[in-house]
Amino acid sequence: MPDTAIIFDCEFLCLEGSQRRYWCAPVDPDPVIAQIGAVRLSLRGEHEIVDRVRIYVQPMDRYGNAYEIPPFFTALTGITSDHIAQQGVSLASALAHLERFAAGAQLWSWGKDELNMMAISCYVAGVAPSIPAKRFDNACKLFLRAGMPEQDLAKTRSNELCRYFGIDHPTLRGHDALDDALSVTYALQHLLKARKSRPEHFEPAI
Repeated sequence: MPDTAIIFDCEFLCLEGSQRRYWCAPVDPDPVIAQIGAVRLSLRGEHEIVDRVRIYVQPMDRYGNAYEIPPFFTALTGITSDHIAQQGVSLASALAHLERFAAGAQLWSWGKDELNMMAISCYVAGVAPSIPAKRFDNACKLFLRAGMPEQDLAKTRSNELCRYFGIDHPTLRGHDALDDALSVTYALQHLLKARKSRPEHFEPAI
């Protein structure tokens, strides 16, 4: 039975309307990651948040050129060109950092963020995916196992979970990878403490 779980989230480069267009317009950038946020949650005792990390990634296009950070993306996420210039690392370095942070624990996201991170971003960058698919899973399964109705799962965003469950929490910014990961984590922490979720729910492939 796992002792810890890693809850993570990613922010993908976009312009206004990119998501509606599935990033298919001529002006749309490739949906590569610019930020990873991750939280280590204890599945034992009082289910404390043990650690957290925010990683900025220098988004690169398929020709090896650094993407400029669009103003819309900055307004949406708070990620600026200065953040990337001063703290941004390569995709390979970011994934290595995430792997060290995870320390072998299963990685959970609200949906399947790993597909953009490990498949699209690695493909565009020409980097071999460094974390196997079996290490990732969809956190929506955890909420379903805890009794959240499937129709509510379908219409609730990660940054809306605390409001959904009536949880008091520090101020969080939507579309910040760490804050979105924290929103999911606070909700899971609430369900674990209420014994609606159990450590065995976090076993991979169940």
